[in-house]
Amino acid sequence: MESNLKDEVDVEPYYDHPRGFTLYQGNSLELLEDLPDERFDMIFADPPYFLSNDGVTCENGEMVSVNKGRWDRSEGIEANHTFNERWLDAAQDLLKPNASLWVSGTQHIIYSLGFALQTLDYKILNDIAWFKVNPPPNLSCRYFTHGTETLIWAAKNHDAKHTFNYEKMKEMNGGKQMKNLWNIMSPRKAEKKHGKHPTQKPMKLLNRIVLAASDPGDLILDPFCGSSTTGLAAVKNGRRYIGIDQSEEYLDLSIKRFEDLNEELDSQPELEMDQTGT
Repeated sequence: MESNLKDEVDVEPYYDHPRGFTLYQGNSLELLEDLPDERFDMIFADPPYFLSNDGVTCENGEMVSVNKGRWDRSEGIEANHTFNERWLDAAQDLLKPNASLWVSGTQHIIYSLGFALQTLDYKILNDIAWFKVNPPPNLSCRYFTHGTETLIWAAKNHDAKHTFNYEKMKEMNGGKQMKNLWNIMSPRKAEKKHGKHPTQKPMKLLNRIVLAASDPGDLILDPFCGSSTTGLAAVKNGRRYIGIDQSEEYLDLSIKRFEDLNEELDSQPELEMDQTGT
């Protein structure tokens, strides 16, 4: 399943596979404004949280720097908000009339994202509290330990008839309505065997999002794709995927992860269209 956008985009793909997995390298804002309007059925975005402030955190029992790269450095509250408004505005144009967008964040950017979504007349559908179950301890012992991230799910506008696979979510939740509190552990070691991205999301989280808000054959965009967990979940569940990232290192990591999945699907085709969300 190809993405079918190559003839409409000025930039050559960094990687393109006929199973429907396409990557572009470049500035997300510029590429978002280059993509054709109303072509995506769902967008998942994990934008910079602007946390790289020379602080420290705990990882595997050791004190490590929180710095992730220049892309994660804050240029001030107003500049950060302007960035969020700009990419969300571009993303809105790319969504089909009944499509929806998911965006993740912590306290550092989630309020900016929520305000920008409202200003741009998205329709906020849910806020999801992702409880990480096993978060790292805080080293200062002057705050409650941060154990959650927030995901905002929003339709393109107030007229959109968004996709929600209610029965699938109910089935995955033991026959009961699924609540907006999701207990999902951070990525396991097996998900990082080719390397890791500093803000990598667990497959279980993206599987659930893809199954909840898209249908087989849909085209999903991730404008800050990192190691492309969104893309793996999309392809595994029969969707098509376009990811954008500036970093050649993380795009190469994405390719390694995809090629592992591709080999697995070739050898065990029954795994494709996996609807378990596990």
